[in-house]
Amino acid sequence: MIDFANPWLVLLLPLPWLWMWLMPAVRSTPPAVRLPFADRLFRADDGTAVAAKVHKFPWVQTVIWGLLVLALIRPQWLKPPVSREIPTRDLLLLIDLSGSMNQQDFTNQAGEKVDRLSAVKEVVGDFLLKREGDRVGLIVFGNAPYLQVPFTTDLELCRELLDETQVGMAGPRTAFGDAIGLGILQFDQSDAPSKTLIALTDGNDSASQVPPVEAARVAKDKSVRIHTIAIGDPETAGEDPLDVTTLQDVAKTGGGQYFFAGDRGSLEKIYDEIDKIETRKVDVVSHRPRLDLFPWVLVLCLLIQFVFWILQLRQLKNVGRSPLESATRRLHVDPRTGELRVEGEI
Repeated sequence: MIDFANPWLVLLLPLPWLWMWLMPAVRSTPPAVRLPFADRLFRADDGTAVAAKVHKFPWVQTVIWGLLVLALIRPQWLKPPVSREIPTRDLLLLIDLSGSMNQQDFTNQAGEKVDRLSAVKEVVGDFLLKREGDRVGLIVFGNAPYLQVPFTTDLELCRELLDETQVGMAGPRTAFGDAIGLGILQFDQSDAPSKTLIALTDGNDSASQVPPVEAARVAKDKSVRIHTIAIGDPETAGEDPLDVTTLQDVAKTGGGQYFFAGDRGSLEKIYDEIDKIETRKVDVVSHRPRLDLFPWVLVLCLLIQFVFWILQLRQLKNVGRSPLESATRRLHVDPRTGELRVEGEI
């Protein structure tokens, strides 16, 4: 499809004719030599010595002016539209890698007994692939939190890096509050309208310098919503029991919801519910690439002008001789009668 960037410049097309109409040429009669016998001279020559005429080719100037105006109008070829989706939400996942995640009380897709982290990888991995249009990041935590994946729209890469995590790789303890604090720092560099943090853990905070509820209060001040997911057995006792109360307080303070998953099925339902709560929204920006055609118009204009110059030069070569020089017969004046006669060939 062809479009024009400056269609209003088509008004320049009649400009030369308006100029000639408003500013007519000055007429003058230059001095000339009068030849009384000029008419007899041409009659005697039978018209064979008439000089060649140089054609003005007025249509050439018309075509060239039209092409110049067309170049100013700037014709453009519109290519197919190109669309790009701009994420409107940044979603950050916090995954617990403490030693308690090694307990084999969950099942995989085949129904086999697996550790908690393996089940989380499968469920969260499927959840990630549904977040098309969001920017997703991943933080893992144990003794300290670590940024595993910065915010990205490459969901496959995020899932691959999640699959590479191992229980205990960040330490055996649980720094839940510090993980929320690191997540807040990541959101400080985000300009997305919606910011959501989903934290999953199976224990209590045993290694943080910042209490989880205080970190959640800071997140709320920065418009970051926090959902918490507790997995495992809430009746577990010992060194690393599940702290349901803290997780509930963090979700309430962070403006999100608290969820509990005792098995794989409930964990899948939780992430399905979060997927409904945190609906995906994207801004679509589209544009049509334009290819300028005016250079080709200018090339055509120059080509026509060049051919016109060549034709003019060829005609000027035939105009350089006088009518008598171009004649093939000699004119003779009879001394008795004064008549002009053609005597013979040159």
